[in-house]
Amino acid sequence: MAALYVTSSEKGTGKTALAAGLAKQLAARGKKVGYFKPVTATAGSTATGDTDALFMKQLLSLADPADILRPVIATGNHLSAGVKEAYNKLAKGKDIVIIEGSSDLFPVARDIAAAVNAKIIIIEAYSKDMFKTADSYKKFGQALAGIILNKVPKTRMEQAKAEASAKGIALLGVLPEDRMLMAASVGEIAEGIKGEILNDAAKSPELVENLMLGALGLDPGPDYFGRKTNKAAVLNANRPDLALAALQTSLKCLVLAGNTTPNPMVLNDAAARNVPVIISKESVQALVPEIENTLVKARFNQVNKLPRLTELLEQQLNLPKLYQAIGV
Repeated sequence: MAALYVTSSEKGTGKTALAAGLAKQLAARGKKVGYFKPVTATAGSTATGDTDALFMKQLLSLADPADILRPVIATGNHLSAGVKEAYNKLAKGKDIVIIEGSSDLFPVARDIAAAVNAKIIIIEAYSKDMFKTADSYKKFGQALAGIILNKVPKTRMEQAKAEASAKGIALLGVLPEDRMLMAASVGEIAEGIKGEILNDAAKSPELVENLMLGALGLDPGPDYFGRKTNKAAVLNANRPDLALAALQTSLKCLVLAGNTTPNPMVLNDAAARNVPVIISKESVQALVPEIENTLVKARFNQVNKLPRLTELLEQQLNLPKLYQAIGV
């Protein structure tokens, strides 16, 4: 039985996405895959409310209860022992368990991995100081399967590889920045702005990759809104002409702002085209930063993102080297 510990030195690097993608890859190879995400005991710690654990439970059709997948474990001298005990409960019957680490536990990642005899992947997000912890990689020794760089601008892919090589860092792969993987769902946008979805709520999982405003320019119509696909159009509710123009293009949802009742023609057209309409009493100016913040914080908890993720992993990662390192 094998174990793979996915960790990083910073939050938001893509640990859950990588864990999900590798889990599906291994499951497709006929492996029985488990998932484990230990969390340290801090104020407000909870297991059952963790969206990552619940997503992986659903993704892999795991019978393990959420509190087993993400147990709350005491910190301190007995952390490794607690992780090992919890790990042993869910490892039975599995060919491999993917363990999602926390950036807060990065300083003790080697000890946790050693407790369950796991190989380690470190995933780092692209930035000007992405290798600031490079010296610490050596402490992982033979347990380190490799480093993955994530969210790298496509124009910087070769440069990032060259920088890693110059520092003697053995990369498993470099994953490019990708709009679909960074997208938020219609439901997440509605929640982020505290808006109400008026129709086609079943389309809440649809992914929004772009954002467009209808008040920039003179009389913007279908040509203007046609510049971007898979988008949310944010408009004043008192401009039905703009809303009707946007509905003629590739639209994931229509966000109507302002304390105005939406025009019936707009609602009817949206319903006919199966485009969800989200209403909010706030102004367009107030909604834009809220939606942008939702897009920035979007987590990898959408099954719709998996096909694209799988494609990127197959193209950009040295999967044979990884599988050899973890013995599967």
